[in-house]
Amino acid sequence: MLFFKKSAPTPTETKETETSGVKEKEILYSKAVKAGKRIYYLDVKKDKKDDLFIAITESKKKPTGTDGQFAFEKHKIFLYKEDFEKFEEALTEVLTYIRTTPHNELESESEKENESAG
Repeated sequence: MLFFKKSAPTPTETKETETSGVKEKEILYSKAVKAGKRIYYLDVKKDKKDDLFIAITESKKKPTGTDGQFAFEKHKIFLYKEDFEKFEEALTEVLTYIRTTPHNELESESEKENESAG
């Protein structure tokens, strides 16, 4: 099951914006979720075929030294419309699992494997 394409969409000639010397697609709609030192951006953009996709960006504030300065570390995921339904189902399933399973019963697969191997 493939949820994400590995490469970013090719920029279009007409809908590019310049940000810090990097060309990015125009954002058609955006929603920001602030969570402590992190901000998640959910941006709707168009690819070169005018198909909509979602760019999910995690922006994390990181100190750069002892002088109080900081920088933002960013990670991006591109989600294309042919994968929306599968992604939504998987995300809903994972969130339901987390919300309905008592935290003390949660155990990662790697922890289970380590116990059975030892």
